[in-house]
Amino acid sequence: MAVTRIDRRFEKTRAENRPAFVSFVMAGDPDETTADAILAGLPAAGADVIELGMPFSDPMADGVAIQLAGQRALKSGMTLAKTLAMVERFRKIDDETPIVLMGYYNPIYIFGVDAFLAEAARIGVDGLIVVDLPAEEDDELCLPALKAGLNFIRLTTPTTDDARLETVLGNSSGFVYYVSMTGITGAEIKNRAAVGEAVNRIKSHTSLPVAVGFGIKTAEDAQLIGRDADGVVVGSALVTAVEQSLDAGRSTPKTAEAVHNLVRTLSQGARAARS
Repeated sequence: MAVTRIDRRFEKTRAENRPAFVSFVMAGDPDETTADAILAGLPAAGADVIELGMPFSDPMADGVAIQLAGQRALKSGMTLAKTLAMVERFRKIDDETPIVLMGYYNPIYIFGVDAFLAEAARIGVDGLIVVDLPAEEDDELCLPALKAGLNFIRLTTPTTDDARLETVLGNSSGFVYYVSMTGITGAEIKNRAAVGEAVNRIKSHTSLPVAVGFGIKTAEDAQLIGRDADGVVVGSALVTAVEQSLDAGRSTPKTAEAVHNLVRTLSQGARAARS
């Protein structure tokens, strides 16, 4: 593959001796207009890479906060086509920040793999994280995505042993996403030292950056995890900030600001990881 925005961004953060701050938000949460405002303000708030959730009705790997974000988005009328349109609007104001679409295979399958990949590449999507497609199904989406010029980012977990890791990393590109715990998003990290050990083990198998997600909620978390990780991923805390800003389920003038303020705080924690 040619050098991508993701490659360039991790090269930049590596040169600055800091982990990248990766923010996850849900497309269309709590409504399309507010979600656009949230997305547009993330880079200035400190997001180096943006993961944009593709709302799905059966998000098996997600905890309550992200499940509710997806439900709010679906209720507001968000679709995969509208998610792609969000990225297209974002690219008119920002052509540098990498965007990774994260979610499940069903909406992509219904949209049509070829049509989805063509549109994603056209509008400036940089990568995909599809949590319910194992490496054994690479012909389904991973290999076509790579051919289309999109990074395909794999998840690894505490239960991924060395033999399985080789399989998982086989067609990975962009970065490796290490899930810091067994379980769903939003839980607490119980052993931060073990996370660092796992990151270093993965790095011994690949030259790709390793980003850590699940359970990172505070600036202190981001700082501690960022000492070993190449990227620090936060999602549940950000969608919770959306939820807590709502009034009777509707967005308020403070909704986007709440997310951006939290990104500032968390990204500053990540930036302090190696200082």
